[in-house]
Amino acid sequence: MRLHPLSVYLHFHVRVPALRRGAPQASAVIAGTDVLIAGLFSAKRKDYLASMDAVAESVIRLGGRVTGRFVQRRGNSGNKKGNAPGGRRNMDRPYSRRTLMSTGKIREIAEARAQHQAEAVVFYNELTDHQRIVLAEIIGCAVFSRHDL
Repeated sequence: MRLHPLSVYLHFHVRVPALRRGAPQASAVIAGTDVLIAGLFSAKRKDYLASMDAVAESVIRLGGRVTGRFVQRRGNSGNKKGNAPGGRRNMDRPYSRRTLMSTGKIREIAEARAQHQAEAVVFYNELTDHQRIVLAEIIGCAVFSRHDL
């Protein structure tokens, strides 16, 4: 089995606790703890800050404290008309099927989680079960989608 380079980096540079078995309830994990929020948005979407504010309000309503926000915007590549392959077509797609966001952004979230000792990360985006497992392993805490709140 080949390890993801980001997993190797984080296991040596960021203390990653063992994952808890079973899916914890968001309300039980978030209440009274520090929480990070994150979201991947298309560059076409102009209301992404309001969406992040809505996630923050949900965390606060459950008794959590938002200690960091991470936004990744998927922009338009190519020429001025945006006709290059991979440009406009991919704006609404995740950077990675495994981690949703780029490895650099996930590394940034993991380092902030360790620094703030956050107990959870809540993503604006819907996450697959596989993404939840991989992100929880890399980041080192419970990972939720806004739909779990």
